[in-house]
Amino acid sequence: MHVGNCSESEQTLEPREGSLEMEDKRAVNVTSARWVIKVTYLLTAVDQTCMLVQFGIVPYLATNLGLDAIGFGYLQSFFGILQLLGGPIFGRFADQFGTRTALTLSYLAGSLCFLLLSMSISVPLLFLSRVPAIFIHGLPGAQMVITDLTTLAKRPDALGKLGLCFGIGVILGSSLGGILTTNFGVGVSCYVAVVGYLTCALMALLCIPAQTKPQSKGNEAHQGTSQSSSVFSLHEIIHLLTLPGVMDVFLIKVLSVFPTGVFLIMLSIISIDFFGLEVAHAGYLMSYSGILQMVVQGVVIGRLTNRYSDRTLLMLSVIVLCGVGTAMVLMTSVFHYCLIVPPMVFSFSIVSVITDIILTKSVPASDTSAMLGISASVTPLIRTFGPTIGGFLYRRFGVSSFGYLQLMVNVSLFFYLLKKKIPQKEEKAQ
Repeated sequence: MHVGNCSESEQTLEPREGSLEMEDKRAVNVTSARWVIKVTYLLTAVDQTCMLVQFGIVPYLATNLGLDAIGFGYLQSFFGILQLLGGPIFGRFADQFGTRTALTLSYLAGSLCFLLLSMSISVPLLFLSRVPAIFIHGLPGAQMVITDLTTLAKRPDALGKLGLCFGIGVILGSSLGGILTTNFGVGVSCYVAVVGYLTCALMALLCIPAQTKPQSKGNEAHQGTSQSSSVFSLHEIIHLLTLPGVMDVFLIKVLSVFPTGVFLIMLSIISIDFFGLEVAHAGYLMSYSGILQMVVQGVVIGRLTNRYSDRTLLMLSVIVLCGVGTAMVLMTSVFHYCLIVPPMVFSFSIVSVITDIILTKSVPASDTSAMLGISASVTPLIRTFGPTIGGFLYRRFGVSSFGYLQLMVNVSLFFYLLKKKIPQKEEKAQ
């Protein structure tokens, strides 16, 4: 392992113009950037593993402390709301203090979360253990590092590979949490997660440069649109959303992934109630979706973005989601669902990555982290309101209602994309 690449002396990964050895330095700095990206992938895999350990702990604790299904729903919604509020704030924090500081904050907040969870002997303490979630944004933080260190040509593939890290976290974290909690108790599970997060924080301090944003002539990269130094400035967050083309793309991201997100939230119930699966088999079904997502984001997205424009991929994804909606209306068995999952995961992943790419192109380099923080709020938004909407649709109209919702939303988006040029211009790959 190349220890020299982890020193804090590398404050920037771009060569200074006018240097006699600029080409040599560029080669060294490209190597350094690749090293930092690899470290970021490792940190993300460990971070997501630790984060998902709680899925084996929180339900167990909630049940033992006497929370019913409604109370547990409130706990989950509380967690989602905190993440929803924290995303944009975390992004602005990263822009102002650097992604290394932001990632370290996220990992320390994660360790505090599990430390409080280990001491949760009452319902109020259990809710208190959720509070640090407002600062836990390891995956968006990794996106910010990679966005800063990659060119437009390589960014989609590099961001897509984070899906592999997320998938590893889902598989290891959910399994590890259940095994440790069952065999050794809640305390051991929490302490393992605390150690994992503290290790990530130490690695981030040692291996991530203090400033990952590129330096250019006249420090242009740092001359952003922000007029306020406060990370809590709602005005600046709204200002970013009002930049040309940003709100259109953000709404497309929200609307296109919302029907799929709501359905996936309800999948565990649908698997048991509608498909008639046992709990273990329902888990296998979710793992099937996760593995497909890893393949699409880790392998497929990079190849597609090298051949096709952002607009073409957006249009393709929306068209495929229209087909997915039609198939969901007709779905009657788990076999049908297994056939639907590949195109659904393909489109869901493409839309998520491509919209993030377009959004980062639409703002100055100094504001990309804030934009990614806003974009990251989509997932907790679905997690917060999805269970209520999904539960209503399923009880009132059945499984086919998710297909009709998917179809209506994406047909509307298709005509909207035809009418408006989104993205407004195609950036040339660097």
